[in-house]
Formats: sequence, C-alpha cells, structure tokens
Amino acid sequence: MTPKKQGGGPKPGTPAYFRMARRKAVRMGLSPSSGEEAAKMLEERGFDVTRDRVTMLDTTAAAQNPLPGGGTAKAPGQPPAGSPDVITVDQREADIKKIQRSIARRRQARFFLISLRLIIFVALPTWLVGYYFYNIATPMYEVESQMVIQKPGSSGDSSGLGGLLGGGGLSNLEDSVIVQGYLGSREAMLRLDAENGFIAHFQQEFIDDIQRMPPDVSMEAAYKKYMQYVKIGYDPTEGVIRMSVIAITPEKASEFARALIAFAEERVDKIAAPVRLDQLTVAQSNYAASEREVLDASNRVLELQQSAGMISPDADATGQLTIVNNLEAQLDQSRLALAEINRNAAPNQAQVKAIEDDILGLTERISERRAAMFASSDASGSLARVSGELRIERSNLEMRQMLLQQSLSSLEAARVEANRQTRYLSLAVAPVPPDVPTHPKALENTMLALALFFGIYIFLTLTVAILREQIGS
Repeated sequence: MTPKKQGGGPKPGTPAYFRMARRKAVRMGLSPSSGEEAAKMLEERGFDVTRDRVTMLDTTAAAQNPLPGGGTAKAPGQPPAGSPDVITVDQREADIKKIQRSIARRRQARFFLISLRLIIFVALPTWLVGYYFYNIATPMYEVESQMVIQKPGSSGDSSGLGGLLGGGGLSNLEDSVIVQGYLGSREAMLRLDAENGFIAHFQQEFIDDIQRMPPDVSMEAAYKKYMQYVKIGYDPTEGVIRMSVIAITPEKASEFARALIAFAEERVDKIAAPVRLDQLTVAQSNYAASEREVLDASNRVLELQQSAGMISPDADATGQLTIVNNLEAQLDQSRLALAEINRNAAPNQAQVKAIEDDILGLTERISERRAAMFASSDASGSLARVSGELRIERSNLEMRQMLLQQSLSSLEAARVEANRQTRYLSLAVAPVPPDVPTHPKALENTMLALALFFGIYIFLTLTVAILREQIGS
C-alpha cells in the first residue's frame, strides 16, 4: 500500500508536528499517550507524518496489527482511553444537542418577546384605531368646489407682461391669496356659525365623542374643527381656489359650501371697492364743480346782456360805428359841397347857410354817437365797458366749458379704471352633495395608523438599543 502524499507540513520535533502525529494516530485507531509516542508509532509503521494522508486502508491495517509494545488498536473513530483533552462522540453529540436546545429556547423567548411588544405597541393600537373607524366613527359627507377670481379684460390683454400674467393666472395671485386667507379665518367661521349654524351642526348627540363638539366648546377648539372640516387650497399655476367642506349630511355640506362661496364673492367685491369708490367720487365731484362753474359763468353773461339791454355788444358797437361812418361820409360830402359853392365869385348865401347848418348838425350827431359809445348812463355802463366785461365773461365761460370737457373725460377714464379694478368670482366646479358617505376612510386611516405605530416602535427600539450599547461600553 502506498499512501497518498500531501504538501509540506511542520518540521519534525516541533509541537505542531507532534499534534499532527497524534491526530493522525487517533484517526488510524491508535491510542498514543503523547505526541512523541504517536510519532513513534507512525514511524514504526512507515507512515510519514507530514507527507502521508490517512486513508481507510491505513485505519484497517492499524486495527488488524497489534502495537509492538503489546498495545491494541481501537475501532476507527474511538478516541484513546484515559485522554483528558479528547471527548467521545456521544459526549460531543450530547453537548451539541444541549447547545442547540439552548439556542432554540433563546430564539423562542426572543421571538415571544418581540411578538408581545409588537402586539402591545403596534397590533393592539392599530386594532383599536380600525375598530373606531369601522364601527364607531360617524359617517360624513364631503363636498368639493373650485373657484376662479377674474377681472374684466384679463383675457384680452395679451401683450407684454400683462398677457403673460393674465394667461397663467398669476395676475390675480394676491386676490386669490386674500380670499383663501379669509375663508380659512376665524371671521369666516364665526359668520358661517351665525348664519348657518356650523357649531350646532357638529354638537348633535348622535355624533361620536371624538368628532362631536362639546356644548361649551371654545372658539379656538371650534376653529380647530373648522380647519379640519373646511379645507382651502390655492393652485398658483392655474389660479384656481379649491375648497372641500365636510358635514354630517350631504345637504348641510352643500349649504356650508355655498355659504362660503357667497362670503368669498362679497370679499372679492370689497377688495377693490375702496379704490373704485375713491376714483369715481373724486371724478364725479370734479365734474359737478366744473358744471356749476359753467352755469355760473353763463348766468353772469346773461345778466350782463340783460342789464345792458343788448344781445350782442359787438353787434351794437358795429352798428354804432357804421352809423358814425355814414355820418362822417355825409359830413365830408357837405364840406365838399360848401367848398364848391364858396369857390364861386358870388356864392348863394342861402345855400351856404343851409350847408353850414347841415355840417353843424352832422358834427353834433357824430359827437353824440361817439359819446354814447364811451360814456355811461344811469341804467347801464358804456357800450365799450359792457362789451369788455361781456368779452371777459365769455372767455371765462369758454374756459369753464373746456374744464368741463376735461372733467367729463376724467370721469369716463375713472369709470373705465373702476370697471377694470372690478373682480369677479367665477364658480368653476359647483358643490354637488354625494349620495354615499366619503368619510371616514377606514382602510386608509387604519393603514396609516399601522405605519405610524410601527415607525414609533422601530424608533423606540433603536433608541433603547443604542442607549444600552452606550451604557454597556
């Protein structure tokens, strides 16, 4: 028999060499008392400790051949008798089974404790939450609606920044945010309670204890319930205000929603009302003042005409000047005729006297006419004075009329601006009451409670483990 060789091992004479020799001797069924004796037994049988590998043939041959010193070989797998550091197979199997049973008991105890903690901290609270939502919670109805705040001309203004903002709903961002804040305020809650009985609706006896408001509920507690049952949201990209209202009955939910929409319409109308009223009031007062001033100027012109007894001083002055010019022309003709007669050698004195009388009368009449134009009488002033005053009043009247036209233009511009400042609340989605309860969402709420309790349990478990490790170290 030629044993199989294996790689190099420890050097002969070393402790590792003797341990290897003893292991191989035991595997061959020998019973050496020490490593040196095991090496000697193997050498007597021609077995190389470091190179040869123990096979079944070696074990059989060692069992059949007695030892040189009178010893006997033992059956394969039996350790040497009396060895203090070698245990039997039965003992090893017994120890292994004991260890396995101990590990199994510890695993069972740990699994039991983990299961108990999960039941106490996760399963039981989740079951209580699910039982409440499925069997105790009062069913409620939710009504949804959508609103859009618009202004005149926002869709037609498509040029520049106005068109950019008007198309994206950002032009009414401030107004929408104001309306959203108002609908979610205590003021809206108090008005809804005063006009529609919001608090009394949630104080009915058949509502479960968790969702029912107590009879002596405070305003802050009622407001918390209001924020829970009335949810307002605003989408700035679309410019849409979304509102959902929850109530015990679908009719009451729709009533609350329509009341809040009416409140929002009033608030939208009041947003730009002060600006519109101020602009219109100022423009109307300016127009009324200009109109009064035009009437006063017209009355002054009429009074001057009545006091002077003439319709148009300019026409009268023109007529007087025409008469004076005619008289002066006749005076010139008379003077020419007198000069023609006086050039005769023997002029006719009777003709000369008559022409001279005519010249004298014409001169007096011209002087009277001119004096009448500039001299004043007791009843009225002179024609020149009346004409000048009337011209001034007419200029004042024309100026007042021009200011009246400007005031009218300003009034029309103020009306256009007031119309542009007007806001309209358009109802995109009307509140329609549902026919089946929408709340509570039992399955979703139970799953959420399960995830919440499990997360809390994991957090507490990790915290306790970290604290134990820190304290133990």
